[in-house]
Amino acid sequence: MVVPVESTGDTSVQLSDAELHRRLVYGDESALAEAYAAYGGLVRAVAVRVTHSPAAAEDVAQEVFAQLWSRPYAFDADRGSLRTWLSMLAHRRAVDWVRSEARHRKDARADDLALHAIPDAAPGPDETVVDRERSLLLHSALAELPQPQREVVHLAYFAGRTYRQAAVELGIPEGTAKTRLRTALRTLAESLADPPDPALERGA
Repeated sequence: MVVPVESTGDTSVQLSDAELHRRLVYGDESALAEAYAAYGGLVRAVAVRVTHSPAAAEDVAQEVFAQLWSRPYAFDADRGSLRTWLSMLAHRRAVDWVRSEARHRKDARADDLALHAIPDAAPGPDETVVDRERSLLLHSALAELPQPQREVVHLAYFAGRTYRQAAVELGIPEGTAKTRLRTALRTLAESLADPPDPALERGA
């Protein structure tokens, strides 16, 4: 990885970075602890500026130093300081976090809209005939869903869970829960798109 050279004029810092890097490459755990002590605050500060979330900044810092430990060769001490490289890496990871959160919020809004489009599963006594037909169709469509999809819909629609919470309860990845929920909602929406007209069925 090419890192811009930071002209600090401090050769001792560059030499210290090179020595720290050498120890990291050889798997010296104390070198990682020294790097965290020296630059952990900087990494978190960069991440907080981007994410506006101290908790997210902690996650970013863990990822940054995990990468430093697992791939120390990605840093080249001859091309710049460890401080500059870690700052750049923290900024990149923080931007990824912001984008990921934006996608999660967008997906959650889409799921909420889809859920609201499904009629109430527990209708009141004054419901119309069409509402009763829709309720029957909903239960019928739910029964026809594959069990994995039915479980996610039950947690999200009837128990008020998010797909993330459903994933934890079902012991499956978040992506899997989200895919199952979306597929199920799409199937239910298609089933309920054109409910039968009771008047037409009675030949009125």
